[in-house]
Amino acid sequence: MATSLLATDGYKFSMAEAGWPLRQETFYYTHRKGGLQVMPLDVAAFVRSFLPEPKPEDYDFLSRNDYEMGVGFKAAIQRKERLVVHAIPRGALFYAKEPVLSLTGSSALVSWVEPLLIQLNFRIQVATQALMDREVLARELAVVTCEEQRRIALETLDAVGVKGVPIRVDAEGYYQRVLAQVRELVDVVEDPSRIFEVGLRAATCLEQHELALRACKDAGVMRTSNVEGARKLGLIPVGTMGHEHVQRYGADEAAFRAIRERRPQRSSYLLDTYDTLISGLPAAFRLIREDQSAKDSIRFDSGNKKLQYLYAVTQARDLGIHPVLIIEDGLDAQATREFEELRRQVGWEPSEQFYGFGGHIVSRTMGSAFSRDRVAAIFKLSQTGPQPTMKFGNELAEGKQSIPGMPVLFRRRHGSGPVGLIGQEGEPVPEGYFLLTDSAPEAPSLVASEAASAKDARVGCTPATQALIDGLRRRYFPQAR
Repeated sequence: MATSLLATDGYKFSMAEAGWPLRQETFYYTHRKGGLQVMPLDVAAFVRSFLPEPKPEDYDFLSRNDYEMGVGFKAAIQRKERLVVHAIPRGALFYAKEPVLSLTGSSALVSWVEPLLIQLNFRIQVATQALMDREVLARELAVVTCEEQRRIALETLDAVGVKGVPIRVDAEGYYQRVLAQVRELVDVVEDPSRIFEVGLRAATCLEQHELALRACKDAGVMRTSNVEGARKLGLIPVGTMGHEHVQRYGADEAAFRAIRERRPQRSSYLLDTYDTLISGLPAAFRLIREDQSAKDSIRFDSGNKKLQYLYAVTQARDLGIHPVLIIEDGLDAQATREFEELRRQVGWEPSEQFYGFGGHIVSRTMGSAFSRDRVAAIFKLSQTGPQPTMKFGNELAEGKQSIPGMPVLFRRRHGSGPVGLIGQEGEPVPEGYFLLTDSAPEAPSLVASEAASAKDARVGCTPATQALIDGLRRRYFPQAR
């Protein structure tokens, strides 16, 4: 069955309208942690199986909800035949931080796939655990959230040649856990309109996320990033900007202006693509000072958010501005209580502080360890047009940098050096290595000796990749050199 055009996050549509939807771009997928893991499927076939089939009613819904899409987006989303997929083969093993796959194609299309592609992490975790310890697998899959999650798990076990385990679906139990979680959050903030849900990428499948959204709605939370979920359940789709948008423009202020000057709706400025305090916040405050009537917001998304929050409030008062504050990333009830206490201490109005919750609502209630957070699955823009790009995300403090360029993976065959080398498409194969990306499939296996060696595995960069990283570091952090 064709995938709805709306089965993605709302900010994908706003970024396409404020960017270059027909530009050729490359995104890549990896796990930041999790040790040795196995790819259970043909990645190219998997990606092509869920590409969207737009319908006129999809565009009508978007238009009614502040996402009017132009001719560039509509053309880009149809260019599925131009999509190029490079990936490690079925059965291949990979380590944390290695590029598992890359997609190159029209910007709007390769961006659109992110939420559904990140759900691949569940299949990978099931396959890896199945080949390592069937007893642990059976425990983690004993109860799942929905029929679709059960189908995916059994399909994955079959793909790696492991006998299926008993799996019981408890949709009502999952719904009740989500409902209790959301009600607790509503109690903390005292108004459900101050909460929005952003957990599509934390779900294992669309059916699970729809269950979570039903619970959110019953708890009074009416805003979600899942546009298709919003249409089905009568919710409000939300979302303005992700890191890829800032990376396209190569500077916070240029990216923020594009969002503000190409869309008539309120803007939300994401601060941490390069550095929250050094570049993101000053750029956002310059724009907010120019037009305070717009009621634009700033979004804290990584790093020491409490420190950033207090600094931002102080700076805003010095400048005579009063932005709306949005807090996301890793929030739970206790963290929300702490931010509410900060809000009261600094005298910010409840109507000017909002919270976005993803994994806390969707995956921590799942009852299984196979969550996105467990492996830190990401899908990041690495090249826009001819320009390599990276997300730093306060990188000098956190080490969350992404890979630039058009990454491929070399695997060591013999000799010394890192087990994996992150190279660039077209780069000569280093001595002692072979190109794992796009190589022939193999029978999935994960023996104990391989799992043990994962602790000692090292992943490095080829000179070509390192040169791209160094060049971008010098550009964005000249003071560090």
